[in-house]
Amino acid sequence: MSKSFEIIKRVGISYDSPADAIKTAVMEAHTEQSVSWFEVIESRGRVTHEDKVEFQVTLNIGRKLNK
Repeated sequence: MSKSFEIIKRVGISYDSPADAIKTAVMEAHTEQSVSWFEVIESRGRVTHEDKVEFQVTLNIGRKLNK
């Protein structure tokens, strides 16, 4: 059994909340391969041309290597 992880970086985006941006990124990654853990490394946002607030959250996502 492997005791190593790979780390991938994702950016989640949401117009609702930073928490929704995190959940979206984690769950999309989880559909590809099981997610073991995640770490929020940056949070930012912007105002769009349509005057909406867009939340952007950068994550490190850990996946256990299958060996």
